[in-house]
Amino acid sequence: MKALYKGVAGPGLALVDRPEPTTGAHDVKIRVARTGICGTDLHIESWDRWADGAVNAPLIPGHEFSGHVVEVGKDVRTFSVGDVVSAEGHVVCGQCRNCRAGRRHLCIRTSSLGVNRDGAFAEYVVIPESNVWRHAEGIDLDLAAIFDPLGNAVHTALSFPLVGEDVLITGAGPIGLMAAAVARHVGARYVVVTDVDESRLALARTMGVDLAINVANERISSAQERLGMQEGFDIGLEMSGHASALPEMLENLTHGARVALLGLPSAPIAIDWAKVVSHMITIKGIYGREMFETWYAMSAMVSTGLDISPVITDRFPVSRWEDAFTAARQGGRGKIIIDWSEE
Repeated sequence: MKALYKGVAGPGLALVDRPEPTTGAHDVKIRVARTGICGTDLHIESWDRWADGAVNAPLIPGHEFSGHVVEVGKDVRTFSVGDVVSAEGHVVCGQCRNCRAGRRHLCIRTSSLGVNRDGAFAEYVVIPESNVWRHAEGIDLDLAAIFDPLGNAVHTALSFPLVGEDVLITGAGPIGLMAAAVARHVGARYVVVTDVDESRLALARTMGVDLAINVANERISSAQERLGMQEGFDIGLEMSGHASALPEMLENLTHGARVALLGLPSAPIAIDWAKVVSHMITIKGIYGREMFETWYAMSAMVSTGLDISPVITDRFPVSRWEDAFTAARQGGRGKIIIDWSEE
């Protein structure tokens, strides 16, 4: 099969022939149709310090995908050949305290698709049955391929009740944009997004936000004035990981506000802990998706009109995978899709 392969530790990938993966008794084999490029994939391709410490080559990366079931193991009961599927990329141990308590997203021995085990940048991928997600009939394959990052957005956005609340989202990358659409869909009053990239802010405006603020030349406090807010934002969703984002967010929150953090900072961030205490602000870290409550929630929202299609800005055939990675590194782009069907 064709696969994007990292044969040795170091920069680069290569489109090469690799053996097809074998299907175990509890596994599902999937013919990949589309893959999305994640920031994790960019780290692995460039082989930065994080990748050097977290990834063991050789490896087939990739964890955002959609495809069709082509084979099931002898003990698989819930999937059939032809099903349109994606998968939860965190394969858990099933035996640690959190797994046994039903909190699988908190597993202490998670094995991640495309990071710790061969992933979906290939014509075929094999996943345990317990990780496979069947999509509704007729779903767009591009949309199905980005349920993984949509799940990050949904997990973050739905960490706290949003109905009637004023929501501040720092970072207008693809996940921040999807979180904005989710907040609007479930009934937030005002949704404000910040970034420093005008292209991404323009994209945010197409997705129904009330204000898209360029914090390179305007402060978040001005958004409160323009919207006639009286007490500050109720909910903060920090998606950027930028050193200045969380401190400024805290400056603009009301008493009792709640913050969900998804963005990964590259260095420690100093914040005003006195305000966190005196204003009784709740801060919650987010990683991945809840298994599988988040998947049910995002499927329900998509089926009832949640439209995140504007976040997909580019699609490339697999033969142009290098162009796809180049586009993913450029500012102003949304999600980049690689189409494997040409093969």
